[in-house]
Amino acid sequence: MEAFKVGLLLAGLALSSPTLSQSKSSMKYLALGDSYTIGESVAESERWPNQLAALLASKQKVEIKTSIIATTGWRTDNLANAVTIAKLKNEYDLVSLLIGVNNQYQGKSIEQYEIEFEQLLKTAIALAGGAKEKVFVVSIPDYGFTPFGEKNKDKISAGIDQFNNANKKISDSLAVKYISITDISRQGLIDPSLVAADGLHPSGKMYALWVTRIAAMLNTK
Repeated sequence: MEAFKVGLLLAGLALSSPTLSQSKSSMKYLALGDSYTIGESVAESERWPNQLAALLASKQKVEIKTSIIATTGWRTDNLANAVTIAKLKNEYDLVSLLIGVNNQYQGKSIEQYEIEFEQLLKTAIALAGGAKEKVFVVSIPDYGFTPFGEKNKDKISAGIDQFNNANKKISDSLAVKYISITDISRQGLIDPSLVAADGLHPSGKMYALWVTRIAAMLNTK
């Protein structure tokens, strides 16, 4: 998971959210993560936060500014540092968190991941003004089901399961919605079109499948 990008991306587009009061005409969405959130090897419009934005915008008429803080190669500690540097205000109407694949890939301990993930999730809740219902966690996809990871698929899958068990337990303990897309990621060897040209990251088509599930879990109307 070599880091190809450094820093954070801020992008604006139209969006609406099921957590948004109908009395509001605009909202702010913050997506926190790593290569999967920044959309390594796909077009900006194909990144899953942007696809989610477009889908929700088609359902409701609310303007939003979407901010993405994510970089390929980031672990939980890298993301935490970036959030601190960004000096964000606790004003977001929707916050998502997807982080951990690089902790697993780089052989970092589950124990340290649990500590850092819990703190990141608490930060996400704070950034949503303390409203847990405005925050959701997305599970870590399984890169064992890609050409890059196929040879070590069983070992990778076992590691991803372990990290996802940890982040789900923490999400549940903090009463934050947890959305698993890992099973979708495990279709990558069956359908090569679900993997990006780099042979490692999801394609825009796979992200679209994630978004369909995420939107349904967010109880959009």
